[in-house]
Amino acid sequence: MNFKKISNTFVIAEAGVNHNGDIKLAKRLIKEAAKAGADAVKFQTFKTENIVTRVAELAEYQKKNLPNISSQFDMLKKLEIDYEQHLELMQYANDQKIMFMSTGFDFESNNILNSLNMKLFKIPSGEITNLPYLRQIGSFKKDTILSTGMSTLGEIETAIDVLISNGCKKSQIKVLHCSTKYPTPMEDVNLQSMVTIKNAFDIEVGYSDHTIGIEVSIAAVALGGRIIEKHLTLDREMEGPDHKASIEPAEFKKMVNSIRNIETALGSTRKFPSISEIKTRAIVRKSIIASRQIEIGEKFNYENITTKRPGTGLSPMLIDEIIGKVSTKKYNKDDLIIL
Repeated sequence: MNFKKISNTFVIAEAGVNHNGDIKLAKRLIKEAAKAGADAVKFQTFKTENIVTRVAELAEYQKKNLPNISSQFDMLKKLEIDYEQHLELMQYANDQKIMFMSTGFDFESNNILNSLNMKLFKIPSGEITNLPYLRQIGSFKKDTILSTGMSTLGEIETAIDVLISNGCKKSQIKVLHCSTKYPTPMEDVNLQSMVTIKNAFDIEVGYSDHTIGIEVSIAAVALGGRIIEKHLTLDREMEGPDHKASIEPAEFKKMVNSIRNIETALGSTRKFPSISEIKTRAIVRKSIIASRQIEIGEKFNYENITTKRPGTGLSPMLIDEIIGKVSTKKYNKDDLIIL
């Protein structure tokens, strides 16, 4: 992938932690993401001890989805993927011809991902104000996606500056608008701010979608989003923190197909008749024709000429030039007028 210029929308299937700690489920997610037409499948890499204290509370949506777990620590410990499992999943993704990605949540995890030669890094929204974290990612000098949930334009600007000052080129950075409410209600989407980000920083943008359904992702593409990230699950009824804000494989495939259709439909910025329209033009446009019999030497006027289909003769835009001229031939009703 040439990340400097994305020719088609880059679709990321966010498998996240929807594998529930089971490597077999993780592989199934990779396979379904590939079948659905995603460009990449993304997981999450972390050492629980490095990112959360043992007493950190669950978010409200996590409490609702995980009634039997009392802390973030206990939840995350069950969802870790170790180094060997990363190698296994990367190889499986390669076999399925889909890019493997993972978001690292701590220094150790980021170093592991870098050592695995991962080509594309994704910064989660929660780290946008984590200066040491941003410095580390910038130092990798690799293509980077910055997610911006909960942030202001000023925080986005600062994060971009930190990445650049630590080695990442601006052309390597893409920015995702998102909301970190899981699932995101429509009134919190604020999709037009994606365009604001694009214009403010002259940077390619996209949308990380946590809404129910697929219409917001499709709308983001229509507004100029070049990256779409959407959570994928095998079953929304599975136990786990993110399944409820995810979509199942059939709906994911429908989303990808819709995005590809929108890309085709967007076309170019030039206004011109399409090939199919040119064929239709002569049928639906009109020509100047005789509304009754016209004799040689008779002047054309609004009583003896009118406009009717087909549009194979003189354009009605020329009617003012016809009025008052003398006919040089005889016309029967509905004959095309010829100058």
